[in-house]
Amino acid sequence: MDHNTDISAPHSMGTTIIGVTYNGGVVLGADSRTSTGVYVANRASDKISQLTDNVYVCRSGSAADSQIVSDYVRYFLHQHTIQLGQPATVKVAANLVRLLSYNNKNFLETGLIVGGWDKYEGGQIYGVPLGGTIVQQPFAIGGSGSSYLYGFFDQAWKEGMTKDEAEDLVKKAVSLAIARDGASGGVVRTVIINSEGVTRNFYPGDQLPLWHEELESHNSLLDILGAPEPMSI
Repeated sequence: MDHNTDISAPHSMGTTIIGVTYNGGVVLGADSRTSTGVYVANRASDKISQLTDNVYVCRSGSAADSQIVSDYVRYFLHQHTIQLGQPATVKVAANLVRLLSYNNKNFLETGLIVGGWDKYEGGQIYGVPLGGTIVQQPFAIGGSGSSYLYGFFDQAWKEGMTKDEAEDLVKKAVSLAIARDGASGGVVRTVIINSEGVTRNFYPGDQLPLWHEELESHNSLLDILGAPEPMSI
């Protein structure tokens, strides 16, 4: 087997990104693993980027492509806010993301989830997958880890969740994807956006729930080798 790794390959965020609406706002969540082939280039990257004070975007796919789209949209929204004298709505921000993604669909490899709150329509989530389609949804999931989550969300998501219920759902879903998807990993970051502002939370790996056949986190390989055998039933 060839173990040579091309670390000059494009950085890709084999990713799990999630956006969920709740009764009063939205919760965005993501893992933190950025990879270059089979090499983990960054184990603690931040995949939730700010567009305006009240709108954020979750990024998946090519790291470079998603960053340049979010940078352009942030610039255009800043100009928009100056011209109008008021913050841009979530719909305007999402449609700018859609416009850039669609007009450059032959060159970009990125899927994005835009989420935020405004005084006109409250909390909103928009999915902008590869190709530049835009879909408003009560929840959206993306990235390589999303394949493992569709059935879970069909069962677990419900209308009118509280803020804590929505964040627990996002944290649980990202940790599930990390357990099953080799391209997702690291820590879980969440962003809560509502009428009161924005709250960012950080959950390291040792604070995430363990799922089937997962090992507990250890500081050293010696801890694992010296750990007692799992109890048999």
